[in-house]
Amino acid sequence: MIKILIVDDEKPICDLIDLNLSSAGYQCSAVQDGLEALERIEKEPFDLILLDIMLPGASGFDIMEYIRPLEIPVIFITAKHEVRDRVKGLKLGADDYLVKPFDVVELVARVEAVLRRYNKAEQKLTAGDVTVDVDARRVMKAGKPVVLTNKEFGLLVLFIKNKNVALFRETLYEKVWEEEYLGDSRTLDLHVQRLRRKLGWERSLVAVYKVGYRLEVSE
Repeated sequence: MIKILIVDDEKPICDLIDLNLSSAGYQCSAVQDGLEALERIEKEPFDLILLDIMLPGASGFDIMEYIRPLEIPVIFITAKHEVRDRVKGLKLGADDYLVKPFDVVELVARVEAVLRRYNKAEQKLTAGDVTVDVDARRVMKAGKPVVLTNKEFGLLVLFIKNKNVALFRETLYEKVWEEEYLGDSRTLDLHVQRLRRKLGWERSLVAVYKVGYRLEVSE
């Protein structure tokens, strides 16, 4: 399993990231102190580090200098006003950055993109008895193949990567249809209804009032 270290001095941010990345199938650890982060990196192998800049003990830049020879992918976590810090972080070797506040779908997407560049991305997803081979675009339910359209497949991948997270209609539509959402949810709703029927997810893939949909899965 992919191991991710979250380094941020705000515990609610760490908890939010941990919740969403754990739901997407990653193993997460979190620390709020720079020196503690360095100790964890010395003792444990990590596939990716999400790194805040302003930290007690040692700054994100100090940590970046230390881990650069280790060739561990790093995504900096920054505030909107820290443009110079974002540039400095990238020059130090960070692979990407997340701007606070960030959308959970963007978080997962950026993590996956960086892991793919390092050939570390896990391309098999699971939710209950449903297994998805992303590379082969193959879906199995209880060991039996399920035929999905491209749009249904795209929705399924988004739902599984964001298990137990409410996803806005706008986000689902724009990610899967790759065009601006203009407020007409009929197309999206019909695709979700078909996905429910094909996977037997009538109770698992639930509508969230005035938001969109959520895939409810017991871990």
